[in-house]
Amino acid sequence: MTTPVPVISAHEALVRLREGNARYAQNVRSVDALMSHSRRDMASQSPIAIVIGCSDSRAPAEIVFDQGLGDLFVIRVAGNIVAPSQIGSVEFAAERFGTRLVVVMGHTSCGAIDATLEVIAAPPGARHGNMQSIVNRVRPAIEALARTELARDPERLRHESMRANVRASVNHLRHGSDVIERLAEDDNLLVVGAELDLTTGIVDFFEGVPEVPKLELVDKQ
Repeated sequence: MTTPVPVISAHEALVRLREGNARYAQNVRSVDALMSHSRRDMASQSPIAIVIGCSDSRAPAEIVFDQGLGDLFVIRVAGNIVAPSQIGSVEFAAERFGTRLVVVMGHTSCGAIDATLEVIAAPPGARHGNMQSIVNRVRPAIEALARTELARDPERLRHESMRANVRASVNHLRHGSDVIERLAEDDNLLVVGAELDLTTGIVDFFEGVPEVPKLELVDKQ
């Protein structure tokens, strides 16, 4: 498959997501996002970012980033885990549409994190149904944390576990796909991790975000 020209760069996409999230946190919607819903006859799509987010009903990426119809390619699954189907979806969007930013977005008060911590603390042999398939993906990233002093502080444990799970998913995407590795090396695809605070609405991009170099002021006199 021929890789298309990127819609916009990863850096530009990240700026747009941050600007959109700032509007969301201030309870403001952009006119472009609102008007986009009238464009239901779009023959093609050019999403600026791929977002792997949690299925939690309080964390819809399009609203959190104040983006419109066709702006985001969103993959939602409990615990924002990265399994083969999610990797395949990222590969599809990156190759088919030229999207160069991938965001793995976890959030505070994540039920999948809570469920995994409960399983870790449960007696051996307890049955957990099909939820086990989610737990099995989350558990390797957070089990060690549950055995540390963080266990004495449930809120800190939940928060650090959520971030560890996001980091694990980001790492899995970066190194679990030849396609994504190639696009990252040759075409500047960027995979980053983020946390949505459900209370404030603010998204913190905390993993894999390159530092923007400071501009040096030149004295022209």
